Amino acid sequence: MVEIISGQKGKGKTKELLDRVNESVNSSSGNIVYLDKSQKHMYELSNKVRLINVLEYPIDDCEQFLGFICGIISQDNDLEEMYLDSFLTIAAIDSDEDICLAVKKLEELGTKYHIRFVLSISRDEAALPDCAKEKIVVSL
Repeated sequence: MVEIISGQKGKGKTKELLDRVNESVNSSSGNIVYLDKSQKHMYELSNKVRLINVLEYPIDDCEQFLGFICGIISQDNDLEEMYLDSFLTIAAIDSDEDICLAVKKLEELGTKYHIRFVLSISRDEAALPDCAKEKIVVSL
C-alpha cells in the first residue's frame, strides 16, 4: 500500500509524517523504517523507529533508489511500514515518469511483502501525475 502526503515546501508535510510514524509505533507489531535526507529528525522519532539518512549512500537515480529499498526489505522480515520524507529528493526523482515508476514499484513491493509506504512529496496535488493523485491521503 502506498499513501502520499503532498504539498509545497513548508506546509507541514514532515510534521504530519512524524506524527503518523510516532502514532503507528503504538499499534504496529512489526518494524518501522523512516527514510530522510538527514539525521535532523532523529530526536522527534520514537526510538523504536529506524532512521536512515539516504543521502549517505551513492544513489543517483530512481532505479538505484528502488534497489536500495529492496535491500532494506530483504534484511528485515518483520518490516511493516516505511515512511519516506522528502521523497523526490531521496529517490533522485526529477520527472513525472519516475514518480509513476516509483509509486508502481512501491505498490508492488507493498503488496508482495505486506509493507505500508507513506511518502511525503513537495508538490501541490494538482502538479502530481494521475498515478500519484489517487494515492494522496493528505494534501496541504
